[in-house]
Parts: sequence; C-alpha cells; structure tokens
Amino acid sequence: MASSYLESLLGENEEILLITRQHWFLLVSATLLEIVLSIVIIVGVTLALPFFPLAGLGYIVLVLPVGRGLYDFFKWWNVQYVVTNRRVIHLAGVVNKNVTDSSLEKVNDVKMEQSFFGRIFDYGDVEILTASELGINRFQRIGDPVRFKTAMINAKEHLGGEDFGAGPGSHGAKRDIPELIAELDQLRKQGILSEAEFEAKKRDLLAKI
Repeated sequence: MASSYLESLLGENEEILLITRQHWFLLVSATLLEIVLSIVIIVGVTLALPFFPLAGLGYIVLVLPVGRGLYDFFKWWNVQYVVTNRRVIHLAGVVNKNVTDSSLEKVNDVKMEQSFFGRIFDYGDVEILTASELGINRFQRIGDPVRFKTAMINAKEHLGGEDFGAGPGSHGAKRDIPELIAELDQLRKQGILSEAEFEAKKRDLLAKI
C-alpha cells in the first residue's frame, strides 16, 4: 500500500505499478545487535529478579536497544523503490525525505546482478543507465529484482519507448550513446566512477552501435 507522501509525488494519471524495498536480510543485519542485547537483558534480569527484586529496574535499559531497533526498522521501511507508468522513484528518509526519480523515457539500459545466494533468497542489484545528468542509478540488494526489472520493461513498452534490449538497429539508442559516454566521462572526472567502471560502461554502450 502506497504512503500518502508517495501518493503526493504522483502526477496526473500516474499510477504505481510496483513498490519494493531492500531485502529483509539488511534489516536483520542492521538490528541483530539490538536483538541480541535485548534478549541478554531480558534473560539476565529475569534470572536475577528472584534474588534481587531491584533487578527489575534493569528492564529500563531495554529502551536503548529497542529504541535503536525501531529506528533501524523505520529507516529500512522508508527506503522504497517504486515503478510507475512514467518513472522509477527512489524514496528514502524517516523524517527528512530524499527523492530521486528517473523518467522511463530517459532510461537507456538496465542491468541486474544476482549472486548465488541472491538467486536463492531473491535479492540483487539493479543498475539503471539514463540519459539524465545523474547518469547511473544503482539500487543495491533490493527484494525481487527480477520482478522490478520486468515491471520497468513493461512500463517503458506501454509508454511507447524503446525496449531496453533494443539491438544495433535502434536509432534512438545510437543517438543517445555519444551523449551518455560524455556524461559518464564527467562522472569519471568527478570521481564518481573509477577509470575501470568508465571503460566497462563505455564498451557496453559502444557494443550497442
């Protein structure tokens, strides 16, 4: 279910097709220490209570790990990756919101990476290459990446844009490639991309011509 804040970002006749988050593994890893500390405190206080009645005050200490755990949960919950019929939106932040979006019309390519465990537990990285000034958007360890990529492909097709997998005969792709290489070069000069990453992306783009 979309939040009221997310719905407020939508344009006229814009519809949400898919909402996903980072895999729950990341939530578990972020809150593991708090969970262990909470269990230790509960067990320790419970065992000590029959002998030391004032040990019950130790439950107050639970406020620290529980509070931190709740913060980590809401931080994870509020990071959303959204596909609409017009764009891809990355929404983050519990109080202060950070919104980044990429128009499907400007998306030139999308790459998905899944490790062995990623295929088993259904998570992976999705990298979106656009003709915008941002150049590359990388969504790391999102849940159900195959469905996310498929939703993007279908939405772009319905929008009337070119398929991400368009071959060498795609005139739009040929037209955008020099511009994309120039933008990637700027990212390299700014230190956002390494030399190796720039050369790899450049080879991928030139192979589409």
